[in-house]
Amino acid sequence: MARVRLSVAERRAELLRAAVEQIEARGVAAVRIADVASALGVSNALVLYHFSTKEQLVAAAFRHAAEDDLAQLRKLLGRRTTALRRLRSAVRWYAPTGQAKGWRLWIEGWAAALREPALQEVTRDLDRRWKAAIAEVVREGMTAGEFHCPDPDGAALRLTALLDGLAVQLTSYPGAVSRSRAQEWVDEALARELCLGAGTLSAQER
Repeated sequence: MARVRLSVAERRAELLRAAVEQIEARGVAAVRIADVASALGVSNALVLYHFSTKEQLVAAAFRHAAEDDLAQLRKLLGRRTTALRRLRSAVRWYAPTGQAKGWRLWIEGWAAALREPALQEVTRDLDRRWKAAIAEVVREGMTAGEFHCPDPDGAALRLTALLDGLAVQLTSYPGAVSRSRAQEWVDEALARELCLGAGTLSAQER
């Protein structure tokens, strides 16, 4: 059967999805152009036509994954409900105990970014935009009188730092902390940042 001819944009998207899958499976250091090509049944030359080096392909793959994560975050934070419910949903989705996928990918990315400037730019941009989105909704909640937060930007930084750290523990060291305990810590941290009582978040589920 003849292979369907894809547009340039469609082909790039296909290559990036395959690259993300190969990085998750093999790691940044081990993945090769040939692995991505083989996964799609195309030539190395085709991959190199779109991405002239492995470094360019890897950086673009992480940016592709970052945009997917940010799109989901925007969807959660854009719901027509209270700021508190939106924050709770976003934090629970992003937490390593939630439905967000790809924590192994991002741990790989953080490590590789120490030596790859292009990848460092991607991971830094994702981090900055995630924090900004959380801080914006915190400010919306304060304006609506839902809660009080003395430092929205600091709160966003502390929450994401906790979530990232728990992701490393749960992904790299299975059994180091239970998923239920990690979720308790996340809820406690969110309530503390918003100056809410300990039972406020639990009441949201009823």
